Amino acid sequence: MTFRSLALTTLSALALSGCAAGPDYARNPPIPASSGPFLSADDPAFTPAPLPADWWRLYDDPVLDTLVQDALRANTEIRQALARIERARAGVRGARGDRFPQASLGAGANYGRVPESQAPAGAQRESWTYDAGIDVAYEVDLFGRVGRGVEAARADLAASEADADAVRVIVVAETTRAYADAAAGAALLRVAREITALLEQSLALTRKRHAAGLESGLAVARIATLRDQRAADIPTLEAARTAALFRLATLTGRAPADLPPIAGERNIVLEIAEPVPVGDGAALLARRPDIRAAERRLAADTARIGVATADLYPRITLGGSIGSTGPDIGDILTGGPLRWLAGSLLNWSFGNQEAIRARVDMAEADTQGSLAAFDQTVLTALEETETALSNYAHALERRTTLQAAGEQAERAARIVRAQQRAGAVNSLDRLDAERTLADVKAQLAAQDAAVSRAQIDVFRALGGGWSVQ
Repeated sequence: MTFRSLALTTLSALALSGCAAGPDYARNPPIPASSGPFLSADDPAFTPAPLPADWWRLYDDPVLDTLVQDALRANTEIRQALARIERARAGVRGARGDRFPQASLGAGANYGRVPESQAPAGAQRESWTYDAGIDVAYEVDLFGRVGRGVEAARADLAASEADADAVRVIVVAETTRAYADAAAGAALLRVAREITALLEQSLALTRKRHAAGLESGLAVARIATLRDQRAADIPTLEAARTAALFRLATLTGRAPADLPPIAGERNIVLEIAEPVPVGDGAALLARRPDIRAAERRLAADTARIGVATADLYPRITLGGSIGSTGPDIGDILTGGPLRWLAGSLLNWSFGNQEAIRARVDMAEADTQGSLAAFDQTVLTALEETETALSNYAHALERRTTLQAAGEQAERAARIVRAQQRAGAVNSLDRLDAERTLADVKAQLAAQDAAVSRAQIDVFRALGGGWSVQ
């Protein structure tokens, strides 16, 4: 092959290299009903204003702000996600490397003997032979195999980055939840202790009346039983609060002993009093990182159809070699007997292509699966958001009812206490009123905690943002 014919072959191959096998990826349009307002957001508890990136700052709690930043920097799950991103970046570099010529340097030395008939007159039949050279090979991306591989690798990288964002969403929400649970635990403990102290006062009064012959021993036993029942709730509440603090330490990358004491000082339930900004479905689809990750995986699998399809067609490799061979190592170092070679190689498995077509079918099936996974991710995001909004609205409604019940129970208990002191009612009426008040107070405190958790669930479902400062 002359240099002219080699150049023509090269130019022809490069001209065809823009033809990429397999389908071009096109973004899948969202479900039409997914972009409008949320069904459950038609409530005074919500506002259509866009969700702020740093949603946890709406709580206006500097301690929480610090803990969230600590979690974003040191959480071990985020660190694992970042490591997966670095791995995906390496995959992109590896795929892009196939676009460039591959060069290899070789050198060797051989000692051998040639037949007498082949040895020149007077020459030694046994001698050393030294060789060194550089080989260069370049695959012409005739049908886009390499290009589709790069496209798939880049989509995998984008999916890994979206996965890391999804981990951040979860970590921020769980850090806020752990902090809120610790605060709610402190509030529940305060209420439990107040109820126990109130029942202790009732028990003391009943004992005095019993000593004066105005109450029976049964009345004393019953009020003491109620007091002990409420006091027994305290260790359980303390254990739950401690567990929340331990969970908070893990989320922020600390051992439990290293969690700063200020993290557990809040004893008021964490809650935003004003309406919660939720945006709409279109903003949700753009913001949720799990949707972005599913869409990028669909793009990667679509590109892999092209990678598999390209194997059905010829593969052309251009190559060259230059080096030096001689009987003395000095010949190599001084550029002695020079040799060079240039050419092209065509590989094409055109006989039995069933295995290749099977790989194409597998890639197409993977793409269909990724499309279904993308649609499912969108539907799940909408379901989670609508459910979280509905649960939060109903949690607020239940708390309002419990607040009214608490006011009535408090009023009834005051009346019964006054009547008992006046001798107008017996201890059973007092016991019944105290039990009702204790139950309502405990339920109301628990509902405050439920409202706080439901509010955080809303932010998590909305895919709230983050920023590391």
